Amino acid sequence: MENQRNKAMIAPEIVVDKTTPITKNIDASPMEVSIVMPCLNEAETLAICIKKAQDFLKKNNILGEVIISDNGSADGSIKIAEKLGVKVVHAKLKGYGAALREGINNAVGRYVIMGDSDDSYDFSNLMPFIEKLREGNDLVMGNRFKGGIAKTAMPFLHKYVGNPMLSFIGRLFFKVKIGDFHCGLRAFRKTAYEKMNLKTIGMEFASEMVVKASLMKMRISEVPTTLSPDGRSRPPHLRTFRDGWRHLRFLLMFSPKWLFLIPGISLLIISSIGGGLILMGPIQIGNVGFDIHTLIVLSFVFLVGIQFIFFHVFVKTFRVTSGLLPGSNGLYRFYRIFTLEKGICTGLVVLLLGMVLFVINFLLWGNTGFSELQPTFFVKKILLSTVPIILGIQIILYSFILSLISVVSK
Repeated sequence: MENQRNKAMIAPEIVVDKTTPITKNIDASPMEVSIVMPCLNEAETLAICIKKAQDFLKKNNILGEVIISDNGSADGSIKIAEKLGVKVVHAKLKGYGAALREGINNAVGRYVIMGDSDDSYDFSNLMPFIEKLREGNDLVMGNRFKGGIAKTAMPFLHKYVGNPMLSFIGRLFFKVKIGDFHCGLRAFRKTAYEKMNLKTIGMEFASEMVVKASLMKMRISEVPTTLSPDGRSRPPHLRTFRDGWRHLRFLLMFSPKWLFLIPGISLLIISSIGGGLILMGPIQIGNVGFDIHTLIVLSFVFLVGIQFIFFHVFVKTFRVTSGLLPGSNGLYRFYRIFTLEKGICTGLVVLLLGMVLFVINFLLWGNTGFSELQPTFFVKKILLSTVPIILGIQIILYSFILSLISVVSK
């Protein structure tokens, strides 16, 4: 029951932990680096990774620690870690992000380096990450495409389709200049991590980190790193289509501008221009004619565009109130202007306009003795009245929803 109170479902398989970690004055810590490795049945490779990390710290005279964050291993991984003298912590919640969060929350180093414990990343070559952090960067990403991906280390679809596509979408949506958006080897300041206040506990944790760092205007850089075939005999935890979709879904859900606003504005422009031209008269393009049937479709397109724009505001509001992402100046300006009362009044004015037009159309019909109407003329008039009626009702209902979910400072 306690775990259930600390979690909230955002979407199927995207889970957030709403507890806030206790922050410490980590900048005053004498320890410079904490190397965190999530672990779930990694007995075949865990010792190799730990020894590489320990040798790296010793060779470069860096005061640091290695932390193994176990996520329910049953193959002896814990005993291996304890035998090698590293710190072992246990993540109660299941998930890649949950394991990393537990490890990072227990780190005492000023810098944290995270990487998988399957021997695919080289823990003996971490100086480029530390040097970038020493230069003042908040987040340092590894770039496997620049550093080199060994043969069979990354499946074909991941290398040539999934990772490039997701990285491109991430750069486009969030304006972050990162070539390898989902590299599992990365480093960051512990203080920067605490400011991010990451919430997800699944595979989306990696995406959330980059997205929040970008939105919070943190200094982000990247360094080349290598990727080797993992050293385990069992199948990897990563599932190509399931986890690829989860990353894409996360990027879409937390970029409502691209998911809702831009499509909504596009639909409004297309429907308004097209509908306005058809209201003035039929349009003929070659052998194709556009008249009342097209106008009916464009009327629905217009209403759908309005819905998209409202959902843009819903998602931006929810991501702030849930603590998943920081707010934006545009959202705060909106809520300084918007009130439930203003929304209701606006909706009522639009609704009243539609009803007046509807009454006028009814009277025009009455003047004909309620006879059969000429379709082209009266369909246009009916649409001009029904669209405002539907739009007015939408504005009123959506205003209540916005008022309910908004806990944004006005």
